[in-house]
Amino acid sequence: MVEEAGAARPGDESGDDRGEFARRWAATIGSTVVADLQRPRLEALLAGFTTDLHTALRHDGPATAAQRAGRAMVEHGLRSASTLERSLAFVGDHLLDHFGLPADRAKRLMGVLAAFAAGFADGLRVHTLDEQEQSQTRALRLTRSAEAKLRASEAKFRAVFRTSPAAIAVTGLGGELLDCNTAMLDMLGRDAEELAGTTSRALVHPDDQAALTRLAERLRTDDRDQVHAELRLLGGDGEPVTALVSIALVRDDEDEPAYYVAVLEDLDEVRALQARLLHQSLHDVQTGLANRGQFVGWLENAVGTRGPAALALVVFDLDGFRVVNDAFGHEIGNRVLSAAAAHLRSVFGEVGQLARIGPDEFGVLIRDPVDVPAVVTYAEEVLDLLAEPVWVGEDGIGVTASVGIVVRAARGADATELMRCVDVTVRWAKEDGKAQWALYDPERDRRERTPMRLAASVAGGLEQGDFRVDYEPVRSSADRSLLAVEARLRWEHPAEGPVDPLELGPLVAGTGMAARLGAWALEQACHDAGRWHAELGAAAPVLTMNLTARQCQEPELVAEVRRVLRESGLPASGLRLELDEVLLGRLGEEQLEELAILTEHGVGLALDRVGNANHGIDRLRRLPLCGLKFEGAPMRGITADATPMDEDATAALLSWARTLGLPLHAAGVRTEDEVARLAGLGVSGVQGPLFGEPLSADGVAAILGKS
Repeated sequence: MVEEAGAARPGDESGDDRGEFARRWAATIGSTVVADLQRPRLEALLAGFTTDLHTALRHDGPATAAQRAGRAMVEHGLRSASTLERSLAFVGDHLLDHFGLPADRAKRLMGVLAAFAAGFADGLRVHTLDEQEQSQTRALRLTRSAEAKLRASEAKFRAVFRTSPAAIAVTGLGGELLDCNTAMLDMLGRDAEELAGTTSRALVHPDDQAALTRLAERLRTDDRDQVHAELRLLGGDGEPVTALVSIALVRDDEDEPAYYVAVLEDLDEVRALQARLLHQSLHDVQTGLANRGQFVGWLENAVGTRGPAALALVVFDLDGFRVVNDAFGHEIGNRVLSAAAAHLRSVFGEVGQLARIGPDEFGVLIRDPVDVPAVVTYAEEVLDLLAEPVWVGEDGIGVTASVGIVVRAARGADATELMRCVDVTVRWAKEDGKAQWALYDPERDRRERTPMRLAASVAGGLEQGDFRVDYEPVRSSADRSLLAVEARLRWEHPAEGPVDPLELGPLVAGTGMAARLGAWALEQACHDAGRWHAELGAAAPVLTMNLTARQCQEPELVAEVRRVLRESGLPASGLRLELDEVLLGRLGEEQLEELAILTEHGVGLALDRVGNANHGIDRLRRLPLCGLKFEGAPMRGITADATPMDEDATAALLSWARTLGLPLHAAGVRTEDEVARLAGLGVSGVQGPLFGEPLSADGVAAILGKS
């Protein structure tokens, strides 16, 4: 039996970690456990098993502790194949790392896992045989008591005996073979005539005959009902057959020994099954390659102190493979995958370790590559082979792959970080056009990770109160009076300093935080503007805000804006939403209708960054706009160093805009001369660096108080 969790054992330096490992193990196999075990009890059992496995892993020699743990799994009702499979995978993936054991124990770990599985199988056999033997013993005793009364009982026993899938033999006290069933004949590869008159000793390997004698003696002298042992039997071809033999001594009515009943199970078959189970747990069924778990294990071993000096990690991600599955079905898709795996074997089979690490991803680990160009050559060779179509009838199905390549020093590297780097590199290859390879660039990775980390931490910034809304004044080009203030969302990041969330727009949208961030900014700005309106009434400046693509997709945009206006006390006429002209072309009919409804409720709608996209005037007239704003490229024509061509383009654009009969505004204004030129072109509102940095809400209130 396995000791209870918490019981210290000599040499158990990792006892403090057993509970955590057992909890993770219990979570892994919990859904497969059919025994009536409460979670605390299951974790306590697994803690004891952890100690046994840890002890076996740390010390060389027979892994008896691991075998004991495997048998105890069965004894406590953890008998399902799924429980064994998940336990082997979990322990194999995590035992070394969890207890900080060196990578060179990986080979020992395989032996410990095998011993654990063997113990499990042994326990399962014992459990099965115990049940069978108990049933058989009861049947024999019933037969003895009923022989004088009803011979039919013997007929029933003979039927069970003959049809049992377990090999059964009946021998006399002197060892003579009295009878055996068909399963026994099949296991030994012999026929009934050949075994007639044979003794049990003649069927046992000469080296194990002494062990058989000791078993019989123990049954006669130790008051035991049955004994178990592993013995080698002699098959019909003379080859040994390893079997688990369970022998019971049957006594007569006077309780005197009468004969022996032996139940045998072929251990060679069981061990072959164990080997198959272990192979299946580490390999992909479809392609025969190693799976992701084994690949990560290889990588973790390679970055150890005894690994290679350098390594190359190459990942092939098939481009658009879903198209093949959707068009031809998964069976044809599997054929294409198998063909891709064959191409990889033909190129990398002698130089690297191959695995299928995802549904349409393959990984290659090369230890001590010659150089980077050599690895690239291998990758290009595979890409050329993938271009060859797989013919299905008259359809030649071809695939391409995006390839990420990471080559670096191995010792001291981190396997998880290496996998991240190669995933990033695969993404670069896809973004750059697919069907090509990309080499990992640490500088590019650093550049890209900063905005990604920022985008991923927006939720934390909101919760910590690191966001604020500043306001950029919009002045009259005629008398510099304050016409409006444009809300600018700012993020005071504790490590990166001030961050403009607009620069993170696409990344924030990818995290799903864009809607929450936009709603927060709208509510904050409207409450600030509501306070100004409460103090100044109609003299308060209009609040302008950019409307993001994500906000336009909100089905409740109108209801949300009206709620915020109602709660802040800001009238609808005091809010003007600005829509980027580029975004205008992406809006559907329902979204355009939502914006029109907003204007019907009194909210102003202006078109921002006019001149940076190309939309017909008909589409512009679809929305009830209250103004146009120019910034970016169209503003080059009013700068001091503008070329005549830029000046003519800006003048033509503003002349065209005036035909819409809407107020014109300009952003990014830097000099008084630019203001004058814009005023001459019909622009009434200006904003930009000329009028200072954006103001806080209190700063706006101070300006309004002075005015």
